Amino acid sequence: MGSMSNFSGPPQVHAFDGLLFDFDGTIIDSTEAIVKHWHRIGQEIGVDPAMILVTSHGRRSIDVLKIHAPERANWEYVSSVEGRIPKEYGSDAVEIPGARDILNALDEAGAPWAVVTSGTHALINGWLDVLKLARPKNLVVAEDVKIGKPNPQCYQLGRSRLGFDENSSMLVIEDAPSGVTAGKAAGFKVLALATTHDPTRLKQAGADWIIRDLRSFKLIKHNGQVQVEIRNCLQWQ
Repeated sequence: MGSMSNFSGPPQVHAFDGLLFDFDGTIIDSTEAIVKHWHRIGQEIGVDPAMILVTSHGRRSIDVLKIHAPERANWEYVSSVEGRIPKEYGSDAVEIPGARDILNALDEAGAPWAVVTSGTHALINGWLDVLKLARPKNLVVAEDVKIGKPNPQCYQLGRSRLGFDENSSMLVIEDAPSGVTAGKAAGFKVLALATTHDPTRLKQAGADWIIRDLRSFKLIKHNGQVQVEIRNCLQWQ
């Protein structure tokens, strides 16, 4: 694989039928809020929060609870506790740099994009309310799939909700190795953001490009396909 150099790759333009964004770590960073949330849940269920956090990022809460507290692994409980996160820890979340600009540009151009998240409806709607970000017209949430990431089901459903079939070209934008794996397993190209994980892990998961954040990702135009510019990619020696 080689060793890392730096984020200095030249601009390159690619065209896709649609874009599929992960949410937490890709559009927002709610790490501090999620850490506080799992510490509280860990105390409630009598499990070391550190053990929960090791297994939680990029995975659905219901899947995490199946490991640590199966009796609470139901959608009523998960939606209830996730819905409290933006209300109680809203000040602990921030936008990923460049997220607002790219989402607004996509909306203004009428380009097809969706959010595919491991969070519940309650969680994502809460964060969108708090941060006043563009609302996706197409959304796949934790409750929509039987198996969460790294299974590709969620991204395949995202493609379908954009109205595309298996012959279409999709770009997944992700921050977690499990999400990168899901995107690649769906047969899509994956742009990874080095916002929450070591770039080496993202590369090992199969990321096609790795950038620091969404400031290095720009919409060129939408003319039947979505043309995007990716710049300052991580270079490998």
